[in-house]
Amino acid sequence: MTERPRRDSTTKADGGAKRRTQRRSKQSQEQRSKLNQQRHQARELAIQILYEVDVTDHSADEVLARTRAQHAPEEPAFDYLSQLIRGVERDRDRVDDYLGTAAPAFPVAQLATVDRNILRVAIYELLNQPEVPPKAAINEAIELAKAYGGDNSGKFVNGVLGTVFRRITAERAEASAPAT
Repeated sequence: MTERPRRDSTTKADGGAKRRTQRRSKQSQEQRSKLNQQRHQARELAIQILYEVDVTDHSADEVLARTRAQHAPEEPAFDYLSQLIRGVERDRDRVDDYLGTAAPAFPVAQLATVDRNILRVAIYELLNQPEVPPKAAINEAIELAKAYGGDNSGKFVNGVLGTVFRRITAERAEASAPAT
């Protein structure tokens, strides 16, 4: 005769707690997934806006307003999009300095416009968006480069962002190190 495992008295209570934790975890994942989708949409629209601003005389505000009317992104996606556009525009010199240092063989002005703006958005995020995991910013940039750039854009963006990330990490470590 096979012996059945014995249940101790805490199993029933623990099972309920475990189910509640799993439910909260699933809700948290769904919220995070929604946030990730909104940020992806914002990044995609940001590179399109920055591309247009780069190749025309249109202002970022004008293109941003038109994009909002045409694509009607949800409010959180539009807020993040606005933050990206305004941040890249405001910090362009600093962002381009990181970009130029990481890819010295390719002057920033001579980079493919799509690659340049994908890199600008990702570098801006690495520098200024601590709530965005660096791997997420880098992976998103690589995927956008593969989708919108040339045959080698994904590899190029990956290499440049790896160099930029190492530099940022080293600078932050140096800044937080106690003075001796």
